[in-house]
Amino acid sequence: MDYFIDVLTYLLEGSKITLLVFIFTLLSIPLGLIFAVIRKISIQPIVKLIDLYTWIIRGTPLLLQLFFVVYGLPILFGPAFLFDELYGAIFTFIINYTAYFIEIFRGGMNAIHKGQYDASKAIHLSPYQTYRHIILPQTLHKTLPSIGNELITLIKDTALVSAVSISDILRNSRELVNRDFRVE
Repeated sequence: MDYFIDVLTYLLEGSKITLLVFIFTLLSIPLGLIFAVIRKISIQPIVKLIDLYTWIIRGTPLLLQLFFVVYGLPILFGPAFLFDELYGAIFTFIINYTAYFIEIFRGGMNAIHKGQYDASKAIHLSPYQTYRHIILPQTLHKTLPSIGNELITLIKDTALVSAVSISDILRNSRELVNRDFRVE
């Protein structure tokens, strides 16, 4: 019985890290929404910059980004960019998932019929009121399934933090199996 309590305790320690990375990465949802709105109503150079950001981040694997932030930035730019592995992982996950949420919200806003914008102009709503009361509620409604899918992917992707020496639930369970598993 003591063995099972020890194993469960060790696994729960790892799940704290997994939940911490997941919870902090949820900040990417409002960031993605903000950047998607900025992209929709902004001037061309800012749109190009946001598009470049999403193209680069979505075009490179999360594991590569994780290694770059945790190990590459200190080599390239010195000790000022030397992060604790956990902070580097959280930062990387936020940057990565923000790019995906920008595209999710962009698609949701593009799915809203042009008549909604015209109707808001007809009743003299400001752009802020248009987005606040008409566009964003419909966007969130249309993108909810995609957001749910991305959150499921996020839960699965948190296992990648074990690659940069962070003891999450996957790493702890692997250590337990390596320590205690016997063929007989």
